[in-house]
Amino acid sequence: MAIPKLEIERVWLLSAMPAIPRGAERWMIEQGYLDAASGTEGRVRSITHPDGRREFVHTLKSGEGLVREESERPLTAGDFDRLWPATLGRRIRKVRHRVREGALVWEVDEFLDWPLAMAEVELPDASAEVTHPAWLRAVLGREVTSDPRYRNSALAFRGLPPVGS
Repeated sequence: MAIPKLEIERVWLLSAMPAIPRGAERWMIEQGYLDAASGTEGRVRSITHPDGRREFVHTLKSGEGLVREESERPLTAGDFDRLWPATLGRRIRKVRHRVREGALVWEVDEFLDWPLAMAEVELPDASAEVTHPAWLRAVLGREVTSDPRYRNSALAFRGLPPVGS
């Protein structure tokens, strides 16, 4: 059983995909959500890395907003294949670009099922200052860290929120 850790993360909508800097890592992600129980979000994820290697992860998250509790454990391909059917109708697909900027790693997600792009950054603590990288500023939209409609789980269960809401 994985030990829970705190995930401190800020998230922004993007008006378009930015020009991703050279050296960024590109992941193909498919993730599906299991039935939510008692406020805990459970998902299984398949990550295809640039070298073709596949990684499988089971994640539990709880809490809302900036600071959430997260527990992850690796899965075998067989474990993933057994759990995947239980996520039918609650899945998302995205391309994730991981860009290191100083001590932080920015993740830009391009969703494949909706016209949606978001940027997120995990922080060392809740009071950490965030300086947006120059390559991201021109497409940076509103922050949605505290808007539960833009959690990946909400997107998987309900789809994209109506425009202008």
